[in-house]
Amino acid sequence: MQIFNCGHCGHVVFFDSVQCMHCASTLAFLPEQITMAALAPAPEAGAGLWRRLGAVQPDALYRLCYNHTTWDACNFAVPAASPHLLCIACRQTHRLPDLSDPGNLRHWIRIEEAKRQLFYTLARLGLQPTDDSAPPHAGPTYAFLADLPGEPGIVTGHHGGTITLNVAEADDAERARRRIALHEPYRTLIGHLRHESGHFYWDRLVRDADKLDAFRAVFGDERLDYAAALSEHYAQGARTDWSHHHVSAYAAAHPWEDWAETWAHYLHMVDLLETAAAYATGLNLPGANAAPREHVANPFGQPAPGFDTMVRQWVPLTLLLNSLNRSLGQQDAYPFALSAGALRKLRFVHDTIAQGSSVPAVRT
Repeated sequence: MQIFNCGHCGHVVFFDSVQCMHCASTLAFLPEQITMAALAPAPEAGAGLWRRLGAVQPDALYRLCYNHTTWDACNFAVPAASPHLLCIACRQTHRLPDLSDPGNLRHWIRIEEAKRQLFYTLARLGLQPTDDSAPPHAGPTYAFLADLPGEPGIVTGHHGGTITLNVAEADDAERARRRIALHEPYRTLIGHLRHESGHFYWDRLVRDADKLDAFRAVFGDERLDYAAALSEHYAQGARTDWSHHHVSAYAAAHPWEDWAETWAHYLHMVDLLETAAAYATGLNLPGANAAPREHVANPFGQPAPGFDTMVRQWVPLTLLLNSLNRSLGQQDAYPFALSAGALRKLRFVHDTIAQGSSVPAVRT
């Protein structure tokens, strides 16, 4: 994740900021430009309209997303001329739980925060359109649902382009309970969404791109009975040598899950490396010699780094991250060790994204 600066005073602001802590300017994220902007009211142009401060085009007008003005649940802006009340990211969510329930509302807001982070990374990789006029199914769609008494439980997963997430995952205690029960070292909202997006992009970048033979040579044959494979995995656990070939134990269950787990791990790498690079100049962190935008596959028409470069930066960075956590008495933030087999699969994801992304020239 980049570090942004307030367009009014230049103070550091963050991706989820709604107000500059230095000058009190209203802030919003502009998806089409993939940047944060300081906004000032423009009542002369119309009710609820805002003008960007310090912009090259000061006459550009915006509205705040309906989910911001109604629920305080979004910080994305919408072009004033857009026919939509919701921003491009919020429009991806097609089904919601009952928001009159305070718990559901609280959980949904947290999930949307994680979804916007995924939106950002996919946009930076050229996998998610950012233009307000993009068709609704250009990226994943989402259903965030709650269990209801007497009805089958909501199962997190992907089907037909829609990612479904049980909103109970936004409850820290419940998520921790499931993590322990399933013997998982890592379970987060962003991790869920990154994993499920992997299933969506497998359809786009592998199945529909005629890369099944190449995929099978690395991950195995996805035509293996999926339901039977998962049933065996949960009944018997992962095979003992899973770490030699996979990023996680769950990845060993089936080639589709192997891809999705590897995909999610690659997005972990992209986001963390970009964040480290954003801070690197002042703190001399690993990756200090690489600009933030060079960590992602050709985000703005710039040359993308080789996968080997990413791995060389990744190892010392994750050691530092875990050491910082341990110094505060916390568990490792990165509880993984990447084997040669896992790295081979991560390289395949890296190359698939580089070949399959479609990146317009974006200017901030």
